[in-house]
Amino acid sequence: MSKKLVHTPEGVRDIYGNEMAKKSIVERLLHEKIRGYGYRDIQTPTFEFFDVFSREVGTTPSKELYKFFDKEGNTLVLRPDFTPSIARCAAKYFMEENVPIRFCYQGNTFTNTSELQGKLKEVTQMGAELIGDGSVQADAEMIAMAIEALYHAGLSDFQISIGNLEYFKGICAEAGLDEETELELRDYISGKNYFGAEELLEGIHVKQKDKELLLKVSDLFGTAAILKDARKAASNERSKRAIDRLEKVYQVLCDYGVEKYVSFDLGMLSKYNYYTGIIFKGYTYGVGDAILKGGRYDGLLRRFGKDTAAIGFVIVVDDLLWAMDRQNAVISGIDDIVKLYYSDADFHDRLHEARQMRAAGKIVELIPVQ
Repeated sequence: MSKKLVHTPEGVRDIYGNEMAKKSIVERLLHEKIRGYGYRDIQTPTFEFFDVFSREVGTTPSKELYKFFDKEGNTLVLRPDFTPSIARCAAKYFMEENVPIRFCYQGNTFTNTSELQGKLKEVTQMGAELIGDGSVQADAEMIAMAIEALYHAGLSDFQISIGNLEYFKGICAEAGLDEETELELRDYISGKNYFGAEELLEGIHVKQKDKELLLKVSDLFGTAAILKDARKAASNERSKRAIDRLEKVYQVLCDYGVEKYVSFDLGMLSKYNYYTGIIFKGYTYGVGDAILKGGRYDGLLRRFGKDTAAIGFVIVVDDLLWAMDRQNAVISGIDDIVKLYYSDADFHDRLHEARQMRAAGKIVELIPVQ
């Protein structure tokens, strides 16, 4: 029993020493850049009512939530995702606001999954949400800010891939798919299960033209030039409007001067069903999954009583640090610790010296002579 007590459960870990120092510095640098855009800090509870993350909201599946009960019998969950919490909070405290609201946050999220594949069940996330602005400029601001935050933190080799769910939804609508079938198809394509997707479409007798486009939508990725190919492939107005939006966003990103970090992926889909339009993910080498995820969720706040547009992103700090370590990225700013050794005879002098150094901003550790 004593041996088990010194270990942690599967999927969580301790962080200490230099690794913790690096994490604190990276979080500070990310926060500096986000705050520079006018985003104000917000803190929401670590656990919420189950309904905030229910299936209807379109967030993490119930089976992946850490659920428990309070004394009144209410079902509570540890937050798996910040966005629904921010949406709930904004709807509660800013119901009458009709100007854009900018929030930024930092904290841990919890996902109860057995399919770890090296992933943690508890991770630190830092992100931002822009609520009340449905413009192209808002889309571009969020993406440009994410790029600048990663670069400011010390990551230089990365790419932000941008998609638009409306492109895929337009094709699904043209093919006559209902919402349930669309979500099932999205799961197959997101999981790269193209055989399952093909079997699903054949089972409901989708037209060959629509089936081919739905199955090949994942091939529409690359530089901004791919948007022309995507426009030619689509024959419905909804998908074409999605391309229009992406082209406008790209123009604004060029104004920001961050276009070299941008690519496009029309087959990008998300497991979070609350996303409604522009979505984006940040990738770098050394990590198998996206280190940054974001998108527009214009219908989410309506579920909490406030009908307004919104867009946001989250950076998975643990994955970012892992990538930076693999890439030997320099994280500067770790303070040196001055070690002062003392004996009983000279403790008074050493303490006086340590206090002076600490007053000057140095970090001083008093160590007894053995």
